[in-house]
Amino acid sequence: MDSIELIRKFLHERLGVEPEKVQDESVLTELGVDSLMVAELMFEAEDRLDITIDNTETIPVTVGDMRQIIDRLLVQKAAQA
Repeated sequence: MDSIELIRKFLHERLGVEPEKVQDESVLTELGVDSLMVAELMFEAEDRLDITIDNTETIPVTVGDMRQIIDRLLVQKAAQA
């Protein structure tokens, strides 16, 4: 599962957001995501992708921001393997 798939599935299951509406430029709050749900999404990414998102990360504003965080951590994880 890649980052966009994970984000689309999460938002569809939790909020009923249609997957095609989840694009890099989509603003999370406009999709119905509040700060608590951003945290839940980050925890979901950690659990499913076996990564650790540091609490010093900038809070993502868009889907693209969230993807960048996840993808960067996946690259770091792969480099350490």
